[in-house]
Amino acid sequence: MLSSPPHQPVRETWLDALRLMAGLSMVGLHASADPNGQPFPDVSSAERVAPMLLRSVLYIARTELFLLISVFILLMAVSQRPRSYATVISQQSSRLLPPFLFWTGFYACFNLFKATSFGYLQEAVAVLTNPINWPGLLLLGSVKYHMHFIPTLFGLLLMYPLFRVAYRWPIVGLSIIGFLALKWELDATIYKTFWDQAALPYVLRLAKILTYAGYGMAAASMLGLYQRTSPKQRAEWTGAVALGMVLLFSLKLFSAALVIESGSWAFDYQPGYWADFLMPVLLMLLCLSLSNLKWPAFLSTMAKYSFGIYLCHPIFLDAAEIMLREVEAAPIHMIFMKLLPTLAGTCLLVWQLSKSRYLSWTIGLSPPSARHRSKSVSSQQKEPLHAQPH
Repeated sequence: MLSSPPHQPVRETWLDALRLMAGLSMVGLHASADPNGQPFPDVSSAERVAPMLLRSVLYIARTELFLLISVFILLMAVSQRPRSYATVISQQSSRLLPPFLFWTGFYACFNLFKATSFGYLQEAVAVLTNPINWPGLLLLGSVKYHMHFIPTLFGLLLMYPLFRVAYRWPIVGLSIIGFLALKWELDATIYKTFWDQAALPYVLRLAKILTYAGYGMAAASMLGLYQRTSPKQRAEWTGAVALGMVLLFSLKLFSAALVIESGSWAFDYQPGYWADFLMPVLLMLLCLSLSNLKWPAFLSTMAKYSFGIYLCHPIFLDAAEIMLREVEAAPIHMIFMKLLPTLAGTCLLVWQLSKSRYLSWTIGLSPPSARHRSKSVSSQQKEPLHAQPH
């Protein structure tokens, strides 16, 4: 079992800053593509420059940052209050799965509004009413482009005892490079082998979860370093980590240039792959190295809404795309016409849900059940309520 450090601070504001950053960046990321999720292929290359540069910045904090934070928080909580594997998984199930089921049902119905507006209602209904697609809604989170996160996170948390190896020996965190190399090779092989087969998305997801164990190793390694080093020691890493981020971002810009030129995502550009998937690790490591700074306290207050922002933003993004479907404007203008009302509407909805004693659980802001209530209340001052980006 992980050992408990003697003087662990109650609130990790730098972690809250990362959670908030991840939640907000995903809204901007999803708004920076056209309604089909493509990089505006019907406009000129010049008109794609600003959107792709903006997307390159937003993509620094991608979904994988949520995974790193979640594993870090879970392992930190277990180190402070040890409990059995069955108890941990039971708690995570009760915290993750009810919101996931609620929003899966909600988006299954809500998607029909967008389908009606864009003229593919018949196809959307056919997909929804075909039982062969139902397992994908639950196992893959395929009901909406962002819902894949919860099944992936849950699969990753199932492996958390494995990550203790990297907690004890932080050098093992470098295994993320091997895991990501394996993912690159596996994805190519799986696509070739299972193309046009119903099993394709399930095999891809299994490979993704298994190779994402590298993020679990990286998170555990950072926790081990964080608990065994002084603020002064961590501050000395800042320059090297920042340099690494600059190098990775330069690769992201090369990838963006390919997208700008071709009008399609550069999935086969391997340097861009490494930049995208390693950047969240370096971003978290940078914030960890700066953890001794006096981070604004309001970040902790705002961070508790990040999971709700992540879950709810497609409601307003879809609404914006429906209202703007007849509007002709430059892509960068379209992005901000979608982004600003989406952020405003999402934040208002999440704030309202947080005030409801009956619905706050849908965004991870209330104890999962009455039987955990007393434990949750007594431990809230010691650890975050959820090992997830709420």
